[in-house]
Amino acid sequence: MEEKKVTWLELFYDLLFVAAVATVTHVLLHVKAAQVPFEHLFKFVLMFIPIWWAWTGQTMFTNRFGQDLVHHRLFMMIQMLFVLVMTASLSVNFDSYYVPFLIGYIGLRVMTAVQYLVASRTETGDRREVAVFLGTYFWIGIIISLLSLFCAPWIRYVVLYAGILIDIIIPMLGRKHLKKVPTHTGHLLERFALLTLILFGESVVSILSVLEPQKGDWRSILFSISSFLLIIAMWWQYFDNVEKKVNKTLRRAGQSIIYGHLFILMSLSMIAASIKLMFLQEVHYVFAVCFVFGSVLMYFLATTVVFHYYRRKEHRLTLYHLGGFLGLLIALFALNILIVVPYIGVLAELVVFFMLYAKVTTT
Repeated sequence: MEEKKVTWLELFYDLLFVAAVATVTHVLLHVKAAQVPFEHLFKFVLMFIPIWWAWTGQTMFTNRFGQDLVHHRLFMMIQMLFVLVMTASLSVNFDSYYVPFLIGYIGLRVMTAVQYLVASRTETGDRREVAVFLGTYFWIGIIISLLSLFCAPWIRYVVLYAGILIDIIIPMLGRKHLKKVPTHTGHLLERFALLTLILFGESVVSILSVLEPQKGDWRSILFSISSFLLIIAMWWQYFDNVEKKVNKTLRRAGQSIIYGHLFILMSLSMIAASIKLMFLQEVHYVFAVCFVFGSVLMYFLATTVVFHYYRRKEHRLTLYHLGGFLGLLIALFALNILIVVPYIGVLAELVVFFMLYAKVTTT
């Protein structure tokens, strides 16, 4: 398979989506009664999934059919306008901004579906079949989500996410078609890795913006160092796997990479938010511990699954490794629940966990 390179426009496209993710993550910092209300956690998920799916939809089109041509650039530039509209509508008070959010999301998905239909006019054989399949069936989810505009406020979210769910499931149902035109695995991993890298960077910037270490404030300085070490350890584990351990010549539909990264990206946002909440000390200790360890567990399981299926056989981890890491994470969680550990100590424990995770999975 011919090697596919990431373009500069794709990188520019990523930056706009990272801004949207950063805006959504801010929802997790709204505290009531010394905890993040379930309503805000739920809104975070509701806003995150459409952002991830809109980015993923365009990325998958580019992976299979995209070329650095003028009309492809124009399609992506139009999508950027819809990203801006969607990002501007992201708020804790989601109901008030529902219409612009819907316009942004529907605009993104329509542009992607149209691109498939345009590509089908020039492709032949299996490639045309895949382009027609996706370009046709994606309209089902788009139309259902659009109908939410005419529903009562209490039911429109059900209709919106029914459409999104159908949209997400369509590639799974069409797996037999997609396998005929497998993804460029190297390009796909690179695209998700670049988005993950930018989110790592955004996490560092957003955490430091809250910590603001000052001369003589050792708590703030140590918190900054601990947070940075945690992110470095996570970075090391993720990117050494991408660069050294996965088999980029595999020809698959890429669905474990696609759907697994929903949880990787979401957990990164949650970990960044949990670090801020621990530093600000605005939430109960038990809630903070549950939140950060729950986020780390999600990240650990997601990265384990994603990399497992693309690792070379000689580098695949066993159930023994999985059980060992889960046991360690559960033991650390139990320790912090039974004994009140300073938040810097909690971060230090997680740094050690990810250092061990990186050591075992990358050597």
